[in-house]
Amino acid sequence: MKPVIIISTYPDKKSISKIAKEFVKNKTVACVNISKISSIYSWNDKIENTSEYLAIFKTITKNKKLLKQKIKDTHPYDIPEIAEIDITSINKSYLNWLIESTD
Repeated sequence: MKPVIIISTYPDKKSISKIAKEFVKNKTVACVNISKISSIYSWNDKIENTSEYLAIFKTITKNKKLLKQKIKDTHPYDIPEIAEIDITSINKSYLNWLIESTD
């Protein structure tokens, strides 16, 4: 099995924390890293500069389709970012933990 990272941004810590706990509990993901970030972007013809929370979802290939759908279904944004990062290298012990935690 291959590891997969999916990233998304959320408007507040409460919304991502609730979703992250659910995804870890049901083994859709092994881990979610959450970091506060500053985002500058264009929305409705205006330049926005807001605080957001970056979520890094760690899972395996067999769960990625389900994870992407769950993010889409539960996300508070009209147009959520759901980006997949391919992993070309990972240490074996971490990969083993990832598989055990999502299987």
